[in-house]
Amino acid sequence: MLRLLFGFFAVLPFALQADTEWLTDFKKAQEAARTTHKPLLIEFTGSDWCPPCIMLRRDVFSSKQFQEYAAKTFVLLELDFPRRKEQPRELTMQNQELAARFGIEVFPSIIIIDAEGKKLGELLGYDPGITVQSYIDELEKQRKT
Repeated sequence: MLRLLFGFFAVLPFALQADTEWLTDFKKAQEAARTTHKPLLIEFTGSDWCPPCIMLRRDVFSSKQFQEYAAKTFVLLELDFPRRKEQPRELTMQNQELAARFGIEVFPSIIIIDAEGKKLGELLGYDPGITVQSYIDELEKQRKT
């Protein structure tokens, strides 16, 4: 019995982490949104060159509070535009096409869409003075508009 409990608690963090996984394939994310009946939260980011993107990830997206909220509310999709690391050609093309589709001009940009691709809301840029709860409140306003 003790082994069973230890095994359960050993895998629990990984099971919880899987709920807040950031996908990178739009079609898979869209299918997950259809299956779970959740909207997509799409992050357009420059993970290796954009200071506000790095701060948003560190200060908000990596927080336990955001991860718990996001796991219940969204399918997460990261569309990265790195400058110093290579990406597969298909991923680069997908990200560029989606940036053009949504008119992305600012990094980070957060776009919320439903499973069919209808835009529900957006948050542009990042204010490092905002709290995690304030950011979640803004996402809720955008999601419900």
